[in-house]
Amino acid sequence: MIGVVVPAHNEAQGIGDTLDSLIDAAADPALAGEAIEILVVLDACDDGTAAVAARHGVRTLAVQVRNVGLARQAGADALLRRGARWLAFTDADTSVPSDWLAAQLALHADGADAFCGPVEVHNWTPHGGHALALAEHFARFYQPVDGHRRIHGANLGVSAAAYGRAGGFAALACSEDVALVQALEACGARIAWGSHPRVVTSARTDARARGGFGDTLLEMVALHVAPQALA
Repeated sequence: MIGVVVPAHNEAQGIGDTLDSLIDAAADPALAGEAIEILVVLDACDDGTAAVAARHGVRTLAVQVRNVGLARQAGADALLRRGARWLAFTDADTSVPSDWLAAQLALHADGADAFCGPVEVHNWTPHGGHALALAEHFARFYQPVDGHRRIHGANLGVSAAAYGRAGGFAALACSEDVALVQALEACGARIAWGSHPRVVTSARTDARARGGFGDTLLEMVALHVAPQALA
């Protein structure tokens, strides 16, 4: 079985698109009918996120931790108990391609213990008047090529065996993905830093995890885009 973990804190507005994409990826013929279990970890949700997951026929796990590292850990542990041999992780504001899971498993078949994939943004409008300049700066700064060395919890996969050797996710409010990959490297895990598959994620300014991708974009605006606009 392949397990997919989606941590969520009050994501009712957008998680439906995420789940649609995951359900599509789970139906990829290249998976040869292997069972796929998608689990949304409801972290202190008090909106309609659980109802959206239910409408999509997706299992949920409720926790009250307000910590993305613990949320991912709880989801991973639950799926490992159910027999997952590979764990894939994404975020509730992200859409994955239809071959997202099949491509990860192909890398695993070639000897990879884990996969770190890139992200892309299609909608920069949350950044208002800075949207175009930010998109151009991001395109120059961020090169999604093989060997990229980028780490995103929105596009991450790992074998159950390697995850166990690394000790799983730490109880970190941000950079939990970086800490896991560092632990995997310390264990000697083989990591595929592939340019594909890549996922489409949000450029929203109200990020749920402080210090994550959303804050990285805000920092880009503050340090690079806004000063150029004033020059």
